[in-house]
Amino acid sequence: MSREPNNPFPSEGRTPSETVNSRAIGPAEGGSDQSLMQQVSSGGQQAMAAVFDRYAGLVYSVALRVLKDSGQAEDVTQEIFFQLWRNPESFSFSRGTLGTWLLVVARNRAIDQLRQRRPAEPVDDLKVASTSNLQSEAERSIMMQRVRGILGDLPQEQQQSLQMSFFDGLSHSEIAERTGQPLGTVKTRIRSALSSLRKRLEP
Repeated sequence: MSREPNNPFPSEGRTPSETVNSRAIGPAEGGSDQSLMQQVSSGGQQAMAAVFDRYAGLVYSVALRVLKDSGQAEDVTQEIFFQLWRNPESFSFSRGTLGTWLLVVARNRAIDQLRQRRPAEPVDDLKVASTSNLQSEAERSIMMQRVRGILGDLPQEQQQSLQMSFFDGLSHSEIAERTGQPLGTVKTRIRSALSSLRKRLEP
């Protein structure tokens, strides 16, 4: 059911690029995608805002990769979510997951935008992700968002050690050198953090 585009997105006006670095709402926190989309179909603005928070960062990342322009990537992202809000029936779970569908739409919409911007350049020559790669990327990105969300609940010293190890790519020795902590302490903190993550990520 189409509807007028009242703004269902976060009232603080966070942009898609800011959402990339924000704490995304995981399925356990904001409800399943199917539950959210049922609420969106009934005009649920809070559900639409939750969908935006969950997937805007991923959609923006794909659009930015294609367009290489943050402003245009933000425009594409907003356009896609407003389209979903106005016409939620444009997506069906029979087509796959909501995240993968949004990323495919983002890729196609960004390519269309690129064609308008650079009509002389063959789009086939552009290095953009295939649909199969997008699905894998969506699964990895959603998992990373869940991990980052769980990290926020860990003690600060465990957050720092795990962040430096897994997201910054530092060795245990490098972390110890940068933080001034004993190597054994760094290893213990990372083991404890991984144990907590494993328990939280178990089905």
